[in-house]
Amino acid sequence: SHWCNVAYWEHRTRVGRLYAVYEQSVSIFYDLPQGNGFCLGQLNLENRSETVRRTRSKIGYGILLSKEPDGVWAYNRSEHPIFVNSPTLDIPHCRTLIVRKVMPGYSIKVFDYEKSCLLQHAADPESTEGPYDPNSVRISFAKGWGPCYSRQFITSCPCWLEILLSN
Repeated sequence: SHWCNVAYWEHRTRVGRLYAVYEQSVSIFYDLPQGNGFCLGQLNLENRSETVRRTRSKIGYGILLSKEPDGVWAYNRSEHPIFVNSPTLDIPHCRTLIVRKVMPGYSIKVFDYEKSCLLQHAADPESTEGPYDPNSVRISFAKGWGPCYSRQFITSCPCWLEILLSN
C-alpha cells in the first residue's frame, strides 16, 4: 500500500489529483525527463498567474522525498531553497509556526515518526486553530511563509506541496 499522497497547490488551488507514493522514495520535479516520479510540469491549469509561472520555472529537479526507518526526509535537488513546515519540526506547545529554509543540495527530516507518536498522545485539540493534520508536511518551492515573511500562510505561496502521510 502507499505510504503517502502528494498534493500540488498553486496558492489556494489544488492542481491535479493526489499522487500516491508506493516506492520508498519519489522524485517530485518540474519537467521531463528529470527523473521518474511526480512531474509537476505536466499539470495544467487555466489562467496561471505570472508569479506562479516564474516560481514553477525555479522548481527544476525539485525534491527527493524518502521514507526511512526514522522518518521522512526531503532532499532539495533544486537550485533554489525550499521551505518546510511539519508538526514534528514545530516546538511543542508553541503558538508560533516554524518554517525551515532548506538550501539547494541539503536535506531535512521533514517528519519524525517517534516524535509524532509522542505529540499525538500529548496533543490538546483546543490549542489548534482551524484544520490541523498531525500527519501532513507542507513544502513550498522558492518562497517562504510564516511570521518572518510577507506571506503569512502557505496558501499565499505560488507553488507548494502537501505531503499526506498514511498512518
